[in-house]
Amino acid sequence: MNSKTEELLQRTFSFGVNTLKFLNTLSNTIANKVIIYQLAKSSTSIGANYEESQAAESKDDFIHKIGIVSKEARESKFWLRVLNELLKDENQKKQIKILLEESDQLCKIFTSIKLTSQENKKKK
Repeated sequence: MNSKTEELLQRTFSFGVNTLKFLNTLSNTIANKVIIYQLAKSSTSIGANYEESQAAESKDDFIHKIGIVSKEARESKFWLRVLNELLKDENQKKQIKILLEESDQLCKIFTSIKLTSQENKKKK
């Protein structure tokens, strides 16, 4: 496994864990319950599916799993944006900003990996 893959595995793991830690700081309002549930699932799914992609059975399987990773990163970004609009606490807004920046980077990275993988497959 190359160093970039190892770095991405760690980043996706950390993103999921850091998101869960942040979600644990939120109050248990009705609106927050929905967001917490959805964001907990999507943010941890990024790392889980990227981990799974490393054992893909074929190039098509890899591309499919990376597509899921990209979708989950986009969904996480959506829920973080919703939370950012709802939160009033400045410290929480700072934490959300960090998570939003990472989710944006992960979206870009995995979209690029998927497109590159699709192009490489066409060339063969």
